[in-house]
Amino acid sequence: MTKNISILGCGWLGLLFAKELLKKGYKVNGSCTSTAKLDTLKQNNINAFVINTEDINDNIEPFLDSEVLLIAITSKNIEAYRSLIKHIEKSNIKKVIFISSTSVYTASNSIVDEETPTNDGPLAEIEKLFINNPIFKTTIIRFAGLIGYTRKPGNFIRPDSIIRNPKGYVNMIHRDDCLAILHLIITKNVFGQVLNACADEHPTRGEYYIQEMKKVGRENHKLEEESTAPYKIISNQKLKNILNYSFKYAKLLS
Repeated sequence: MTKNISILGCGWLGLLFAKELLKKGYKVNGSCTSTAKLDTLKQNNINAFVINTEDINDNIEPFLDSEVLLIAITSKNIEAYRSLIKHIEKSNIKKVIFISSTSVYTASNSIVDEETPTNDGPLAEIEKLFINNPIFKTTIIRFAGLIGYTRKPGNFIRPDSIIRNPKGYVNMIHRDDCLAILHLIITKNVFGQVLNACADEHPTRGEYYIQEMKKVGRENHKLEEESTAPYKIISNQKLKNILNYSFKYAKLLS
């Protein structure tokens, strides 16, 4: 089983995943974009590198000295990814997990799954660069809205406390589920797949954000009932089938 991994982007999700892997005996190369963050990585026993995909330097070669690469950055720069892929092709990396987003699906007032056509935005184009590469195998994991711990949905609504499109539906996933899913992809060697990752339950925006705003002490919400917008409901069935996974936070309403 793979025991060495490189994590490009040790942020809110990547850093915690690195810590979890270290506890399980993995060797972890981790990247940040500035020297100011290096100490945080080193203090957690992560082999730390400064990597900026907009301007890749010589650090990239030792950073990519792993079998698996997890890409957990928010860049949408297609040309920067083309450059990164050239380096991956020349490295020891054989498997890639690319963290994408369910934003690649157009809101169509329907349930969408991995067979649903994506939009023509940059993220969908970047996905294709990885999926179609013959040198290494990639699994694309499309996360819904990330929640949990410091990411409190009750704070997502703007200060005017108006909940717009209250009859639309939410697609969310808790960070604990994200971490468990990423680990299963590695341990079960699930590569060459595209997977949606989203909680089972899809409450309306109105009922969900009223509940979450109360949790952070914001009781003065207002529903803009007349506002509507197209919605989508993300299906997670393929992921549950392939990974044999049950979500820790399957329900979003208390």
